Amino acid sequence: MNVFDVADILVNHIKANYSEDIAIVAYYGSYAQGTANKRSDLDFFFIPATPKGLQASIQFIIRDISFDFWPISWERAERMALFQESQTTIIADCKLLYVRSAEDSERFMKLRETISVQQESGNRRKLVEKSELELRNVYVHLYKLSRASDSLNLTFYRIESHAVLTKVLHSLALLNQTYFTKGFGKNKDQIVHLPIRPDRLESYMNTIMHSYIAADILQACEHLTADTLELVLAQKEQLSNAPSFPDRIKGFYEEEKGILDKVATACEMNDYDTAYFYAVHAQEEIARFLYFAEKGYWPGELMINSAYQSIYEQAGLPALVSLLDSKNLSQLQAGVELLSSLLESHLKFKGVEINRFQDIEQFEVFLRENTASSLS
Repeated sequence: MNVFDVADILVNHIKANYSEDIAIVAYYGSYAQGTANKRSDLDFFFIPATPKGLQASIQFIIRDISFDFWPISWERAERMALFQESQTTIIADCKLLYVRSAEDSERFMKLRETISVQQESGNRRKLVEKSELELRNVYVHLYKLSRASDSLNLTFYRIESHAVLTKVLHSLALLNQTYFTKGFGKNKDQIVHLPIRPDRLESYMNTIMHSYIAADILQACEHLTADTLELVLAQKEQLSNAPSFPDRIKGFYEEEKGILDKVATACEMNDYDTAYFYAVHAQEEIARFLYFAEKGYWPGELMINSAYQSIYEQAGLPALVSLLDSKNLSQLQAGVELLSSLLESHLKFKGVEINRFQDIEQFEVFLRENTASSLS
């Protein structure tokens, strides 16, 4: 059977019944890449132009070959082109079978231009951030693996480790500003030749895919994820802007002082619950902002907090969390007052201007002078 005869039938069907309702018909996969075998199906998709066009979707089998004529909205195609979904190759490498109009053709070609733009150096930071977000999705599967009590249930470990592996690999593709041109199982050559990849990537993959020992599979998943996170953080550091500590943290102290005052007030009122929530929040927030001011990028959600709390400690700021004591809030009150003073001094030493005024008149003069300066 010539699968393209099936394609001709579908296209003629579209022309006869959905000529104004379907914008694009295309195929992708093995036939588009010249790697088809006797069992390969023809991977179709179409972009509907109207709600009626959705009705053309159909799944069928001819001579034991399966076919799936499925819809992709323009919006989803745009997400693929922006690397927001992993199937970018569907848009980048497909072959067109039918185009409703010149406008539809132009819109589709712009999607391919978008893919090229995403791979330019100006978009590197954006894709590194997407890589980190994709890696975050791995941790729910790592959690399930680490909590599993039945190490003999290899099926469970295979399924969860498969999720870990595919998500980490997608994260690595984004980190390299690329996409996989072939499906998993056929793309190993592209994977092992990614410029930015864990040194033991192939070894981890082999353990995850071939091992019969649950503990080894879990360990490989954990190491693969940790090594990939290290690469993501290294790329973020390389992409950080030139040092500009004062600009990065401008206005922070003035806002944060309100939180510190809430802690002090809670201590005075012996309100441990309020003191607890605001004290922990304050130390975490100050540590994150100081890290950003020093590094030029925010600590990611996957970063162990000790990595950025160390900057807080190096600044000589008191650890509010360690002062929490429901039976005696006086130490926390003294600590938060000291923190407020030391933080302001630290920021001033770093060149940060603090908008502090003795009275309303002084604030009014500041506004007048600042406005005149900005307008001149």
